[in-house]
Amino acid sequence: MPLPSSAGRAVYRCHSRAQLIKDPGRMPDWEEAAKACRREAQKLVRDGRMMAAGLYIYGRQLFLYYEALGEAFGPEAFMRPMDGLLSPWPQKEETKRWAKMYPIYWHCEPKDEADWRRPKKPLRQRGRIAYLKHDAMFEYVYHHFAIVREGLLRGDKYMSIALHEDVLFSYFEEPRSCVNIRRTDEGESRAIRGWLDADPESHFVSLPGSEGQNFLLLPDVFTVGREI
Repeated sequence: MPLPSSAGRAVYRCHSRAQLIKDPGRMPDWEEAAKACRREAQKLVRDGRMMAAGLYIYGRQLFLYYEALGEAFGPEAFMRPMDGLLSPWPQKEETKRWAKMYPIYWHCEPKDEADWRRPKKPLRQRGRIAYLKHDAMFEYVYHHFAIVREGLLRGDKYMSIALHEDVLFSYFEEPRSCVNIRRTDEGESRAIRGWLDADPESHFVSLPGSEGQNFLLLPDVFTVGREI
């Protein structure tokens, strides 16, 4: 069945975080729940409601990135098969299984669905995390949002970084593209100088297995996507 005409629909980039009740190896239902969520995500892609999604794991922590098309929706739209395996997060006067993460850094903003289409299938849809030192969190946010507001620093079109508590979650694709928010080759970023002068390495907690890198690449639970 052909997808509806949708070139002008908005793209909503969403980042969420969840916590498993136990280690996945101690939950017999984990693998089936993950497969069911992947099937639900694939259905949203086929129905033209979602362009891409990736679920990544670190210990008991889950990190979810997805691109909603036309209208924003929560992870509940395709992650409900995992509900019984997740701990609730306190959020104001209620609890939810998925905590919203707040985007703080990116290199490109989708104009609409047609603008955001991948020219070909990416080789990998990757997820990675970093832990920030508590006394350096807001300096990190300050400098990175300044780079975004300026819009001149070139980087991967599909990369984004979101924050929740002291945890950063970054989504990107391989091979990486190169673009900036203003979509121009004119001008060099001055905002990046402030970040480089702030001693970037001093902001991060070293994670086991990161091999000296600030961000740790995570194994994916599933990835789905559509190219037109």
